[in-house]
Amino acid sequence: MHNHGDGGSHELRNKLRFRQRLEILRDSTLHQQVKRHLDARRWCRRQWIHASLFASIGTMVATIVPGFSAATQAPAVARPLATLPLELPGLSADKLHGVAGDSWQVVRVRPGQTLGAIFGEMGAPASTLHRVLQDKGAKAALARLYPGAELGFLLGHDGSLHGFRYDRDPMHRVELSIDGDRLHERVIEREASTRTVVISGKVGRSLFHSARKLGLSGGNINTLTDEIFKYDIDFNEDVAASDRFSVVVEQTWREGELIKSGPVLAATFTTGGKLHSGFRFERNGKAEYFTAEGRPLKKSFIRMPIPYARLSSGFGARKHPVLGRIRMHKGVDYAARSGTPIMAAGDARVKFVGRQNGYGNVVILDHGRGYTTLYGHMSRFGKIHAGQRIAQGTVIGYVGMTGLATGPHLHYEFRVNGVHRNPLSITMPPAEPLTGAQLAAFRSYTANALARIRTVENIIYADAAPSQRGTVAMAESPARGKKG
Repeated sequence: MHNHGDGGSHELRNKLRFRQRLEILRDSTLHQQVKRHLDARRWCRRQWIHASLFASIGTMVATIVPGFSAATQAPAVARPLATLPLELPGLSADKLHGVAGDSWQVVRVRPGQTLGAIFGEMGAPASTLHRVLQDKGAKAALARLYPGAELGFLLGHDGSLHGFRYDRDPMHRVELSIDGDRLHERVIEREASTRTVVISGKVGRSLFHSARKLGLSGGNINTLTDEIFKYDIDFNEDVAASDRFSVVVEQTWREGELIKSGPVLAATFTTGGKLHSGFRFERNGKAEYFTAEGRPLKKSFIRMPIPYARLSSGFGARKHPVLGRIRMHKGVDYAARSGTPIMAAGDARVKFVGRQNGYGNVVILDHGRGYTTLYGHMSRFGKIHAGQRIAQGTVIGYVGMTGLATGPHLHYEFRVNGVHRNPLSITMPPAEPLTGAQLAAFRSYTANALARIRTVENIIYADAAPSQRGTVAMAESPARGKKG
């Protein structure tokens, strides 16, 4: 400290000497200039400039040097710091000797990976896996492993397995402590919250890609395309990148992760400037989708009970391909590969399942109000039986060529009060709309859902520039905490 102080004083003295020399130079210069002026009685313009310049330099030095002088002063002495002794928890013997303790190692299941392979990678013996699978709960949960599932291994410093954990369901995690041949189970309840959200966006290059990016599940998207808007929008031809959609759905979140999306509660789709909407509502204990006016979106009948088929024979008189004579063809034929699924054209009660003469394997469905349908030449039946009530779209059998047939196809008949009608031209009966108290409850529900959707769409689309439209907005109701 002493040497440091002497060095600072020496530097200060040098700066002061420098300042004095500059001041002497300034005074000398001014004195000479004044003297010349008195002698010559007149300065030239250049001489005035020189005099002003030297005067300015002198003033600046007089101002700056004291600053350097102050900067070299020794800092004030800080007050001494106080130290307090603190008691720390004692270390275990393993820590004192530098031995690591147990630690959880988390792995995620890869596609095609088995539980045995995972245990092998973690260095756990097959006998340990066998003991884990002896637990009934563990065996049931681990039998349904899927890619991305999370498993935890509690490993000791020597690599031995001391514990194992897995998710029994989205809300419960199970930890198994391994103590020799014994397992101790602990179930941890994981808190989650469910919120009703409105997700809105534009179709872009792909409806599926855009909707998935916004957080809709694959099931939600299929509901839009295959249930709600199936009858009004051709998603292969009618949809443009600028068309937009909004969906009301319940989402369950746990620890910042979306773990489940519920069914679509309401949806709107704007295409070609026209707004289509659909709302989920339970009628007589069964969930259906309705228009804003309370009419079912699902038609009472689908005209083609078999997908991706070719119409091979129409309704009316024709020469029978097997019998070779003119006969009335009381239905239509759809040619398709043997084994192609056949769907029920509408909600119905199964009236007959069996074999009938030239029809071969046949199914007859009673749809009520005097409407029946017949499906012939099946190779085999679906999982149905006479008297059973089935929904529209249920697989009732598979294409074949039993009975009088020259190739695999479906013979389809549509009857009204026992009279055969052309299923391709008949006006299908409308589905029954909501009425009375059900309609009043439905209107109250739809008003709330539409208000949510309009709020979000007004935020996104009302004032947005064309380049910004199509961004995502999400409005949610207050989260509801759920346990288990």
